[in-house]
Amino acid sequence: MNNILVTGGAGYIGSHIIELLIKQKYKVFVIDNLSTGYKRLINKKAKFYKLNINNLKKIKKIIKENKIDSIIHLAASVSVGGSIKNNKLFYDNNVKGTLNIIKACKDSLVKSLVFSSTAAVYHTSNKKVTELSRIKPQSIYGITKLKAEKIVTKNLKKLKINYAILRYFNVVGASSSQKIGPLKKNDTLFKNISNAMFKKSVNIRIYGNNFNTIDGTCIRDYIHVSDLSEIHIKILKKIESIKKSITLNCGYGKGISVMQVVDGFIKISRKNANVIILKKRPLDIVSSIANNNNLKNFIKWKPKYNNLGVIVKSCLNWEKKLN
Repeated sequence: MNNILVTGGAGYIGSHIIELLIKQKYKVFVIDNLSTGYKRLINKKAKFYKLNINNLKKIKKIIKENKIDSIIHLAASVSVGGSIKNNKLFYDNNVKGTLNIIKACKDSLVKSLVFSSTAAVYHTSNKKVTELSRIKPQSIYGITKLKAEKIVTKNLKKLKINYAILRYFNVVGASSSQKIGPLKKNDTLFKNISNAMFKKSVNIRIYGNNFNTIDGTCIRDYIHVSDLSEIHIKILKKIESIKKSITLNCGYGKGISVMQVVDGFIKISRKNANVIILKKRPLDIVSSIANNNNLKNFIKWKPKYNNLGVIVKSCLNWEKKLN
């Protein structure tokens, strides 16, 4: 591993990964079309190309000219809600875009690729899901990511390129350096609550309180973005060294309800808040928790930020900086 290409590197997760790669003295090259990413989040020591991943000719040129030997492929459309509104965009970016990245690897020096997938490929379950659990995505987002997974496994095996498919659970938090965090005002729980905490009147909106859970709200497995970023680099090193491909869940293996998150923010911020219950969103699943045993065994991984209070504080500190 010398020259690493990160697609979607101007995004929330990508910019975190790049920060760590630069610290570890790797040469990093970044492709992002800046449709949802921010150039200012990219470490200045990385070489940046403003480019859409559907531009096969230019991607091939970048891989060849920079002697890329490893790829972290993050570029994608990611919102479950957004996938309902724009099926074509999600198919173009998540399916066709992934196929283009793999086509560009042919006759190159690329030996390893890490692909960001999602827990949205699984069928809803109240139990922890393993990598062998039932696959049945409910959303267009999940469907396109599953198609992309199949493209990765089928084609990279033929090209003799090692790969790791990482199924993310819910990624939250901001970097300890306070240089990187979620900028876009998107409809995600931690971002919405963090933002609400800096308003005069604190109104927290949650979707549904009649799910079949302990307090009626959805349960998710939240993983801090810094832990997730470290996972990428460790796994890339591992598949490079042992020449093996693998699919892994990336979560803490711990379910936290939406209401527990709300209570955590209220407790740490010491503010009074008005909790507003909205209708359930279409395709919201009841529970999503990772069985992460394979991940822990594969890279001897121990999380550093596996604590709701720590995650909440990092979100509030980041939002304070923005405000």
